[in-house]
Amino acid sequence: MSVDVTNETVWNIDPEVFSQLGVWVMSQMRVSIQSDLTILFVDPDPIAQLHERWMNLQGPTDVMSFPMDELRPGDGSTEMEGVLGDIVICPWVARQQALAAGHSTMQEMMLLTIHGILHLLGYDHVTPEQERQMFGLQRQLLLTYMAVRQVDVPSATLPSGARDMLAEYDAGHAHSGAAGGADDAHHQ
Repeated sequence: MSVDVTNETVWNIDPEVFSQLGVWVMSQMRVSIQSDLTILFVDPDPIAQLHERWMNLQGPTDVMSFPMDELRPGDGSTEMEGVLGDIVICPWVARQQALAAGHSTMQEMMLLTIHGILHLLGYDHVTPEQERQMFGLQRQLLLTYMAVRQVDVPSATLPSGARDMLAEYDAGHAHSGAAGGADDAHHQ
């Protein structure tokens, strides 16, 4: 099972945290160890472009998922194998959501990673029942992972003096009504 993590932002993010989380979640969901996943951290502008192109929605969002082989969770006797897909996360939006939820940016990005993996496995939250199921599962997976690991997760930090890319995006797009904000991995 390979989890490729790329950070295209100025954020200091430990890729190993997300690689280990991705492997663990895929294992819990009975996805074969031969499967591949890519996690990409980007600034507000690139994720806003993806958001507009693929969802026809303006502004940056927290996470987007791009399935490849349309794998589904295994049933216990079989494990699904192939390329799971790509997850794109914006740490700037994650930081905003983390502040609102009262936890760390790193915890928010870990939750968004799990949320993205569940989308890649066919979960959605269009109906209230789907939302309850998906959000309950992502919360359970994160809490179980944190309990099993029993080590402190390093923080995701910004270098001293880093520009606020989300504020700059918002300022540059104020006339269009597009503002940075949350998508759909909110917490209960």
